[in-house]
Amino acid sequence: MTPDGHTSTQARDESTAAGAPLLALDSVSCEYKLDGGGRFRAVDGVSLQLGRSEVLGLVGESGCGKSTLAKLICGLEKPAGGSITFDGSPVRALGLKKRAKSLLGIQMVFQNPYASLNPRRRIRDQLEDALALDPSGSWSVESLLEAVDLPKDSAQRYSHSFSGGQRQRIAIARALAAGPKVLVGDEPIASLDAFLQARIARMMRDLAIDSGASMIFISHDLSVVRDIADRVAVMEAGRIVEVAQTAEIWNDPKHHYTKKLLAAIPKVDGKGIIPG
Repeated sequence: MTPDGHTSTQARDESTAAGAPLLALDSVSCEYKLDGGGRFRAVDGVSLQLGRSEVLGLVGESGCGKSTLAKLICGLEKPAGGSITFDGSPVRALGLKKRAKSLLGIQMVFQNPYASLNPRRRIRDQLEDALALDPSGSWSVESLLEAVDLPKDSAQRYSHSFSGGQRQRIAIARALAAGPKVLVGDEPIASLDAFLQARIARMMRDLAIDSGASMIFISHDLSVVRDIADRVAVMEAGRIVEVAQTAEIWNDPKHHYTKKLLAAIPKVDGKGIIPG
């Protein structure tokens, strides 16, 4: 491990070489029909791999295709081309069918904590639904709440009585309850205030790794991604333009778009770069 808790480049390379990746995307594309005719390619030939017990940061400006890629990984969108494989099984779009059991090992934490919880059901009921997806798991409602720093009596309350940061922690607990092998965070801190963002991101990393899962953390905030990711994939206009170990991205970025993103980070903690 590196001093900041990340896996070293050599150790990660050896891990990747030792076995097949947990998640593999091969030339994946996704298109949407435009109202005036024609089609818009939101994801354009993306190939990407996620190792076991790895945290991969996916960064890029708003509208570059990050959220669409997350939905493809979770089977919420149908690819126009390419393939996605999770733990040896193909990932197929959900459609109107019930989600295949083989894909329950991929769980997502969405961006909006105010829309991701059912306001008509107690928190206990929602967590128990997720726990039922992994009968052999060791979590309980109480241990999940404790893991995300919420009191046990939160289980009896409804989502409207919690703040945005607390709701997002409940959403993280619900995702973990299903015993995922891959946790996908789709801009999970974007709607939170700056004080909470780094805390929630670090919590997601620690809980994912401690439970034996890998994580894809999607964000436009490179400073937060730097703190939690082993590797970083940079996305521009639907394409992955650079993938490297986190330290390499910061110390020796290769692509001009990566350099542009890094140059835009204000220097607030000694880690960022002063614009201009």
